[in-house]
Amino acid sequence: MIDKNKKTIISNGTIITPFQLLEDNVISIEKGKIIAIENKENIAAPVETEVIDAGNGFVVPGFIDIHVHGGGGSDIMDGKYEAVKQIAATHSRFGTTAFLPTTMTMSKDKIIRSLKSIHEAFIKGTGAAEILGINLEGPYINPEKKGAQKEKDIKRPSIEEFLEFNQASGNLIRLITVAPEMPGAIDLIRWLHKNGIIASVGHSNATYKQVQEGIKAGLTHVTHTFNAMRGLDHREPGVVGAALSSPKLILEMIADGIHLHPVAMKILIKIKEVGKIVLITDAMRAASKPEGTYNLGGQEVTVVNGQARLKDGTLAGSVLTMNKAVCNMVDKVGVSLTEAIQMATINPARCLGVESKKGSLEPGKDADIVILNKKLKVELTMVKGRVVYKREEG
Repeated sequence: MIDKNKKTIISNGTIITPFQLLEDNVISIEKGKIIAIENKENIAAPVETEVIDAGNGFVVPGFIDIHVHGGGGSDIMDGKYEAVKQIAATHSRFGTTAFLPTTMTMSKDKIIRSLKSIHEAFIKGTGAAEILGINLEGPYINPEKKGAQKEKDIKRPSIEEFLEFNQASGNLIRLITVAPEMPGAIDLIRWLHKNGIIASVGHSNATYKQVQEGIKAGLTHVTHTFNAMRGLDHREPGVVGAALSSPKLILEMIADGIHLHPVAMKILIKIKEVGKIVLITDAMRAASKPEGTYNLGGQEVTVVNGQARLKDGTLAGSVLTMNKAVCNMVDKVGVSLTEAIQMATINPARCLGVESKKGSLEPGKDADIVILNKKLKVELTMVKGRVVYKREEG
């Protein structure tokens, strides 16, 4: 295990910052921070320096997943500190160094219990991927576009109730999904925007005009674009039309090739600038686990052929990991590796306002670093200078 208080050097890899692609450079790390990126010929490493060999792979910023429900057999809605730790450890194996634990529509008591468990994990630490806040997905959504969320627990948007949720979370809620067409939604969106919390349109049957009203009130984000929302029609552009045409909106993308056809992903990339797209997993508890039957929000989910579905066939989250999302963007969509890395690192960092310390490899920033091999599989994950995962040989 690397001692994060000692100087560490990562060498013998292609560094993707992700703004530049650097060959023959090394990264120097000390006390959890990147202190230098320079040509290897300029480095005179002291004897006590620990050296990590990147094995001719890629050295990239740690992935930031702003929408993840579970993994490794655990779910955020389990409402347990141990579950949050397990999810963090699981996704760090796939290059995630920071994340927003994401709740879903359930009873008020279960949401509050879940929020408290995330706050506990935030205070104690996870020992793996770092918690940057909380993503509250529901309960303020439209039943007509509920997806895999339970209809009986869906509620009208309420500032008063949201304040209860945020208090239970230790004021950690950073992002919340709201259907802007629902009664009380615009007031909530306006309040969220005023208080620096990201309001995201999702699970919504809003018209284009209703989304524009939401944008005027402070909507800046789109939850898993194309999924669980009114689609694009030539006479009613709907939520999708607003997402594609509104420059103020940042769009989430589940790049598993299941939630979105590769052609839909290509269209999105052609229309929106790369800086406005954030890769997410929307992973549920089956991520990294064998296929079979699992539970999501009190509902039975079957995972077959990489697809997680309710009994009626509704997609219920994913088993996607961030490194696979990056790989799919390169292989299925045809973007450059640099662009794919940007969508998984600096874009979510900017979305959350943490780009001064995360999202890119630059001196002064947290040493959140991932080493990928040539097949884009994770060889090593480092969080603030500490190695939290290293692939075993064989």
